[in-house]
Amino acid sequence: MNGLSTILIVVGLFLLGGIYSFVKQQMPKGLIVLVAFGAALSLAAGVMRLDVWS
Repeated sequence: MNGLSTILIVVGLFLLGGIYSFVKQQMPKGLIVLVAFGAALSLAAGVMRLDVWS
C-alpha cells in the first residue's frame, strides 16, 4: 500500500504545480479553487496512508 501513498502525494504535488500555472495564466478563480481542493485532498490522503503515521 506504500505505492498508493506515493502516487497520491505525487498527484497532489502535480496539482499544486497546476495551481501556480493557472494563477500565472489568470484562469477563473473557481477552477483554481477546485484544483487547490483536489491537491489538498490528494496530499492529505497520501500522507494519511503512509506507514509512518500508522
